[in-house]
Amino acid sequence: MRLANPLTLPPLTLAYLGDALYEAFVRERLLELGHVRVNDLHRHALRYVRATAQAAILAHLMPQLSQQEQDVVRRGRNAKGHAAPKSADPAEYAASTGFEALLGYLHLAGQQERLAEILQAAAAFVEREP
Repeated sequence: MRLANPLTLPPLTLAYLGDALYEAFVRERLLELGHVRVNDLHRHALRYVRATAQAAILAHLMPQLSQQEQDVVRRGRNAKGHAAPKSADPAEYAASTGFEALLGYLHLAGQQERLAEILQAAAAFVEREP
């Protein structure tokens, strides 16, 4: 999908879509890695999708992002109205929202190649950690 200007959307709307995109990517990635038992899938998925993981991914990727991509991340990170769950650090949760907003933005902007690069880099980062 390509939206005329996804920057006109609220950052939490971009993050809402980005969350779904990332979840689908992670599920497919885990299947590619040979994880097929449902309980194992959920346990392995947490390494990728928890707020601390997404915040670490974002910190790793920030120097590689364009200025516009960094602006989208900042908008998502600074968006009001997203309360962190009790189990998550508010700063990490805000960063994870910024990461998800970036994914949603890239998808709606029709930048599928760049989206794939970011997703692959995120997976490589998570998978290199013990």
